[in-house]
Amino acid sequence: MVNLADLKIGEKGEIVGFTDESLSLKLLEMGCLPGTEVVLTHLAPFGDPIAIRVSGSYTLSMRREEAETMLIKRI
Repeated sequence: MVNLADLKIGEKGEIVGFTDESLSLKLLEMGCLPGTEVVLTHLAPFGDPIAIRVSGSYTLSMRREEAETMLIKRI
């Protein structure tokens, strides 16, 4: 298991959980539910922010700091 920030562009993963309880509520409201497939699609030149494709339906941008709190299982 890794965090979302560890993925490389084009890699897929499945959300397993979160390490920050207060931030997890915000991410859950944005559709980042456990079991959801995500793909890292864009990475800014200095690594922050990143963009992910959630469930193949929409793109979500977030800070690297937020991505580090999301636990992912590579698929």
